[in-house]
Amino acid sequence: MRSLLYVLTALAVIGLAFWAYRENYRTQEAQAEAQRLQHAIGDARARLRVLNAEWAYLNRPDRLMDLVELNYDKLGLLPLQPYQFGRIDQVAFPAPPELPITNPVDVSNPEQQP
Repeated sequence: MRSLLYVLTALAVIGLAFWAYRENYRTQEAQAEAQRLQHAIGDARARLRVLNAEWAYLNRPDRLMDLVELNYDKLGLLPLQPYQFGRIDQVAFPAPPELPITNPVDVSNPEQQP
């Protein structure tokens, strides 16, 4: 009877140790997954901060004035004042000029060159 009690106790201890090991392993996996998710969330927040900063820079009214001044000849626009528009997508751009379509020139054949 005593040996049966020892065997049952040993089986209970082994079963309890196995259960504790399995729960510890599951906990470690859950903690590793939580760390991966925290890292991914941190990366996403950093990318969002960069995008918000870029959008704030791109949406400044004085930035559009700087672009107009730099490209005044290419755009063919009259000088704009910041009070004339709210955002950059509200500015009307002129239609592109009509360019004649020319035949391509073969550079390897010197007789075709004009």
